[in-house]
Amino acid sequence: MTRFWRHLRSLWPGWTILAPLPFVAHSVWAAARGAFHVENAIILAIVLALFSVGPRTKRLFLGAYPLGLVGLLYDSMRFVARTGMTPESVHVCDLRAHELALFGVTMNGERVTFHDWFVAHPSPFLDGLCAIPYATFIFVCIACATWMFFRDYGRMLRFTWCFLALNVAGFVTYHLYPAAPPWYFHAHGCAVDLFAHASEGPALARVDARLGIHYFAGMYGRSASVFGAMPSLHCAYACIVALEGWAVFGRVARAASCAFLALMCFSAVYLDHHWVLDVLAGLTYAVVVVVVARALARAAGRRARQGALEPIGTGGGR
Repeated sequence: MTRFWRHLRSLWPGWTILAPLPFVAHSVWAAARGAFHVENAIILAIVLALFSVGPRTKRLFLGAYPLGLVGLLYDSMRFVARTGMTPESVHVCDLRAHELALFGVTMNGERVTFHDWFVAHPSPFLDGLCAIPYATFIFVCIACATWMFFRDYGRMLRFTWCFLALNVAGFVTYHLYPAAPPWYFHAHGCAVDLFAHASEGPALARVDARLGIHYFAGMYGRSASVFGAMPSLHCAYACIVALEGWAVFGRVARAASCAFLALMCFSAVYLDHHWVLDVLAGLTYAVVVVVVARALARAAGRRARQGALEPIGTGGGR
């Protein structure tokens, strides 16, 4: 045990030894609430293994650290899902009114949203097609980070920290501007029920029924963000994959990332999960986060270069 401790201290000097503390604390907290599941144990085991094996796994641990924090944040959100919300603060029909004014279409002589039209004209083909980005987005983000790990580690760090910042901004917005998704309006109208359960929406329910599984029902059944339509983080995730991955992707991967982004934005609307306004907000959030991160990286680079040149300039003046 003493040898193992010396090994850890050589890897993690000073306070860095506490890096896994958020994950251990969250596991203890979840266990105390009777909410510690198999996936919690798997994540904790992976974190501790990467933390303790050696320099190579330390590098991966640091690169993936923000992704792990997003997982903790998402899992913890269910305990504060309705904090600060009142029926009066939730945006439903006012948001739909803006959607109608900006993006309304005509159906049977009546002004409706794209969502109303898609609900009235379901397509088995579009059900399946639009389920793909919703089923794979987290794997796409992890694959993008993994590719960057091998191709450009600095870019991986920026990507994963952008991913964390994006989620924090989104979760804060959910409480400052709680917004009901289109499926909620179609199920409940303008009435606000703070204790309503999240839904996968009619299209993904049809996909589950067709496949004979409860994949999407299970995924959204665990979600606590019923009134978290604004912004669309699904679209924001796809956007930062395209933006940050562009420099390390080849031609095929670039085209695939753009196609994935376009399909995600369309799917968010077709699946009745987000208003077009939510999609635009998600894209805006992603662009702002990436622009700020790149500006910070450039500023840090300039400071590092100035610090490296200063001794030379000082010495040359003597």
